Amino acid sequence: MTSDLTSDLPSRPPSDSALNQETAAAPPVRHWPALDLTGVDFDPVLSELMREGPINRIQLPNGEGWAWLVTRYDDVRLVTNDPRFSRAKVLGRQVTRLAPHFIPAPGAMSFVDKPDHARLRRAVNAAFTSRGVERLRANAQQTLDTMVDDMLRDGPPADLIDRVLAPFPMTVICELMGVPAGDRQTLHTWTQSILSSSRGAEASERAKRDMEVYFAKLIAERRGATGEDVTSLLGAAVGRGDISEEEAVALAGPIQIGGEAVTNNTGQMLYILMTRPALFDRLRDEPSLRPQALDELLRYIPHRNAVGLSRIATEDVILHGVRIRKDDPIYVSYLAANRDPDVFPDPDRIDFDRAANPHVAFGHGPHYCVGGMLARLESELMVNTLLDRIPTLRLSVSADEVPWRRGALIRGPEALPVTW
Repeated sequence: MTSDLTSDLPSRPPSDSALNQETAAAPPVRHWPALDLTGVDFDPVLSELMREGPINRIQLPNGEGWAWLVTRYDDVRLVTNDPRFSRAKVLGRQVTRLAPHFIPAPGAMSFVDKPDHARLRRAVNAAFTSRGVERLRANAQQTLDTMVDDMLRDGPPADLIDRVLAPFPMTVICELMGVPAGDRQTLHTWTQSILSSSRGAEASERAKRDMEVYFAKLIAERRGATGEDVTSLLGAAVGRGDISEEEAVALAGPIQIGGEAVTNNTGQMLYILMTRPALFDRLRDEPSLRPQALDELLRYIPHRNAVGLSRIATEDVILHGVRIRKDDPIYVSYLAANRDPDVFPDPDRIDFDRAANPHVAFGHGPHYCVGGMLARLESELMVNTLLDRIPTLRLSVSADEVPWRRGALIRGPEALPVTW
């Protein structure tokens, strides 16, 4: 999931080798084109950037100018947890980026720094605590079982995305948000338009505006509400004067959108398991290994294309001898950090026995993913249910015939044709 909340994860202090005197010239600007990658192959441009050094300069297909990029694990944690790199300062800037559209709403959690970030976090925090997420488990499992029942009744072949991996996360996030059942398909359609870089800026912006109007109405109806769903919590917070109506709407949209990223993540996981039968068989036969294995799959999968949201330096900072100047934009790559060989030995191998796995698949620092626990719950339920109920699950086409989403910000299979 891609929405943000404060993390309680510990942060290591910056090392002497990372922060030092200015000793190096700025690296050349590298163009990073939009790539329609298939399978779970690692982005070849990102691989080259990682080899070239700890800090790079990149130019993406949209926006203006260039931005810094850090790829090493410790540097990613440093930048994401350092107040000298601001998300709020991005507002009003056309930073180079992958997406053709970039219209963050004022007050959106992703573009707020401390102390406002903590204030906004409190408005929805109850829905994302362990208790808040666990209250969804029983209904989620029942919903999932019904979807699998229907798929088994209809018989093979089937599209696992269409039958389970897309409708299940959509149903769960809509329940958490408090979206009525009759509106859920509309929210799903808007989300797909917003997450696509191929449908054009106009379509994405229109979908985002439509979603904002929808949530503004829903939140207004729930002022003074006592429910535990997100829109009720937001309505109550607006009613108390803790947050503004605009801030509430800016919070709701990204949470809804981020909730559907689980489809792509779990689609990649199931694709890996079905194209590497030894891994599938091991997880089927060793249920106790699954929590550790899911963490390893989260570390390994290329969750997104290129990079996510940038930050702006609020003062000059020297990193690895290179001066990042005040007002320079900077990106981090969580994908690259999760392949740092100094932290993850043999990082390009999926190792279900990897005991120490401090991956940053859900981010780090104040903007750690709000839905991390929810995403884990959904992935756990889907993987466990499919392995246990359909132990002979396998692709019904060759691996290279599986279609992948094109022009997408979040990578994943468009369909997973399966049989059993």
